[in-house]
Amino acid sequence: MLTPLLQLLRWVPAAVTAASTFYCLITTFAAFRFARRRSKPTPLDTKLPMVSILKPLKGADPNMYEALRSHCLQDYPEYEMLCGITSTDDLAADVVEKLIREFPDKKIRLVSCVKRLGANGKVSSLMQLTQVATAEYLLVNDSDIRVESDYLRTVIAELEQPNVGLVTCLYRAISGDSLGSRLEALGISTDFMPGVLAADLIEGGVQFGLGSTLALRKTDLSAIGGLGEIVDYLADDYELGNRIARLGRKIHLSRAVVETNLPAYDFALFWAHQMRWARTIRASRPGGYLGLLLTFTLPWALAMVACNGREPWAWELGFTALVARFVLAVWTSRFVLAEKRAAPMLLLPIRDLLAVAVWAAGWFGNSILWRGERFVLKHGRLIPEPGGVSHGTHDLKT
Repeated sequence: MLTPLLQLLRWVPAAVTAASTFYCLITTFAAFRFARRRSKPTPLDTKLPMVSILKPLKGADPNMYEALRSHCLQDYPEYEMLCGITSTDDLAADVVEKLIREFPDKKIRLVSCVKRLGANGKVSSLMQLTQVATAEYLLVNDSDIRVESDYLRTVIAELEQPNVGLVTCLYRAISGDSLGSRLEALGISTDFMPGVLAADLIEGGVQFGLGSTLALRKTDLSAIGGLGEIVDYLADDYELGNRIARLGRKIHLSRAVVETNLPAYDFALFWAHQMRWARTIRASRPGGYLGLLLTFTLPWALAMVACNGREPWAWELGFTALVARFVLAVWTSRFVLAEKRAAPMLLLPIRDLLAVAVWAAGWFGNSILWRGERFVLKHGRLIPEPGGVSHGTHDLKT
């Protein structure tokens, strides 16, 4: 006769495995739905507005030039690109000046953003870039984002749709030549992006933005109180989208998918980056962070089989969970994100087991390293640590 505790140990993993498998099926449907939507071109307005692309920069990496250059190849009638740096000796200045020389006919400006207006240096730069932007329509994305030539036309056409207040984009990650980088790229394509698609389906549209693209109007930015309202928050992209959504405006997930290159993290840097993401999500959406438990399909299946290994149904459910997880991963990476050089799927069990460890560790501690500085995270806000400046360059990316 099994004790109540042993019964609980048997049935809880089984119940959660079943629920997590169902989550995989729902999310695969969300990915299929998005892929179908992406295959239908957005109607393009022939009278597209002037746009100011805002690029807050800090430091440089080997892929920054190509990423910025892709914004100079847009099939779009009129736009400017404003690149903000916080010091004259920033290596990003050389990259922008090279770009200006290559594209003398483009409106590219290097803007000094030396004032520190809050804890979030990226938002501080954006506040200063917004002041000199000439257009009503603004587009913000991270310094390492590479785009296709129809990107700007697609995103702004979507922003022009009725009651859309902000457009954001999914992104695919190109890994560097290290295990940590491959694991992170795999997590982005098979876990983070599917989570965004699930939110888009379940919540009737996303209620947040992603740093890969934030396209909006100055009037909507003013309506939420301006960027000064989020200058002390780490998850500025989430806060910006969420506040615009609270105005009753739609957050539109664009059919455009952009690209980012990941550094060749060693395992320590991979772990540090994962901790920053985990603590950011926990601070921004604590309920959602708890709900991540439901996404750990393979770990739950392993626990369920370990507790019920003598039962044939346990192996059947475990196999179903395994298939559902891999179908979701492959469908999202291949057909939604159109990855050309995806991380090997054989790493997926390792990545998913590590995700549980990251999630558990994310509940503890509030210290993060971001853009070369150390902060304490409190209720989503950044509090600088005394003497918390790091001279490393691995985490300078916006």
